[in-house]
Amino acid sequence: MIEEKAPITFHLAELRRRLLFSLAALLIGTIVAYTYVEDIIAVISAPAGKLYFLNPAEVFFSYLQIAAVTGLFVTLPIHFYELWRFLRPGLRDTEAKAFVWFMPAALVLWYGGAAFSFFVVFPQAVQFFLSFSALSLQPMFSLAAYLSFFIAFVLPFAIGFELPLALIILARLGLVTGRSLRQKRRFFIVGVFIFAGVVSPTTDMITQTAIAVPLIFLYEGTIVVMRLLKP
Repeated sequence: MIEEKAPITFHLAELRRRLLFSLAALLIGTIVAYTYVEDIIAVISAPAGKLYFLNPAEVFFSYLQIAAVTGLFVTLPIHFYELWRFLRPGLRDTEAKAFVWFMPAALVLWYGGAAFSFFVVFPQAVQFFLSFSALSLQPMFSLAAYLSFFIAFVLPFAIGFELPLALIILARLGLVTGRSLRQKRRFFIVGVFIFAGVVSPTTDMITQTAIAVPLIFLYEGTIVVMRLLKP
C-alpha cells in the first residue's frame, strides 16, 4: 500500500510546490502592477477620457482589480512554465516536444488577441458608444463600470485567438481536416456569433460583430495553413 501511495504523495507535493510558485509570481506581479496602477488606468481610459467614481471604495477595489489582471497577464509565461515543469516527468519525448511548441504559440496568440482588441477594436467601440452623446445627454463613465467593460471586451479576444492552435491540435489528432472545416464553415459562423453574444459585455450587434469577425478570419486562415502544411 505504501509503495502505491508514495508516487501520488510525491505528485501532490510537486503540484503544491508549483502552485505556490505560481501564486507567488502572481502576487509579486500584482504588487508591482499596483505601484503603476494609475499609469495603467490612464492608458486604458485614453479612448474615453476622464473617468469618475461614485462611492469611496470604488477606486480602491478598481485599483486592486486592474492590478490583479495586469499581474496575471504579465506572469502568464511563468504559470505556463510551472505547468510544464509539473507535467514534464510524465510526458514522452514526442509529447514534450509538442508541449514546448504549444506553450509559446499559445502565449503569442493570447497576447496577440489582447493587443488586437486593445489597440484596434476597443478604441473604435468606445468611440462608437460616445457618438450617441448629445447636448442633453453627456457621457460620464464610472471607473468600476468602465474597467469591467474593458476586461469583458479584451478577454474574449485573448481566448478567441487561441482558435487556430486548437484547430491545429485537433487536426494533428486526426479529429478534423481542412476539408471538414470548410464543409462546416456555416455552422462555425453561427457558433461564433453565439459565442460573441455570450461573452460580449453589451447586447448590441456592433460589439458582437467586432468579436465574431476576427475569429472568422482566423478560422479561414487556419484552413489555409492546414492546406499548406498538408504533406
